[in-house]
Amino acid sequence: MARTEREDKSTEQSEQEPQGKKKGVLLKWGIIGLALLLVVGGIAGGAYYLLVLKAGPAKKPAASQPVIGTIWPMDPFIINLQDTGGDRYLKLVVQLEISDPQGVKDLDQLKPKLRDNILELLGAKTYRELMETTGKQRLREEIVMRLNSFLPGAKVTRVYFTEFVIQ
Repeated sequence: MARTEREDKSTEQSEQEPQGKKKGVLLKWGIIGLALLLVVGGIAGGAYYLLVLKAGPAKKPAASQPVIGTIWPMDPFIINLQDTGGDRYLKLVVQLEISDPQGVKDLDQLKPKLRDNILELLGAKTYRELMETTGKQRLREEIVMRLNSFLPGAKVTRVYFTEFVIQ
């Protein structure tokens, strides 16, 4: 009987060893498969990043060129500046860039109103305000804002000073 018990124990041990080896082999292949999946996913993600995301912004600026609006020239402005140190005159020639070429008709029709509004704005300026770069930029912004309040369709996008003389 002692022999049969020994044989039973040895057969049980021999049966458990292959199952333990099978579990070890499956675990080993599972880890290898997971590592392989991570490597392939990393390569695919890198390729997507380089081909799609990096190439996307490079194409957009080439496709969307800045739109040049229609330029509408105005007659020169000659005005007295508000200055306590003496009489100062400003000669200013303005050209307007508008968003829609059809807006030229509106500008032609509203020309007296637009000129009057700009003259009123310029008359309130002093020599010191206009001599600084920030003052000129602020003047451009104020002109755009005032003129756009009168225009029904197209809008003024930029103001260009083609002559700016203070004497």
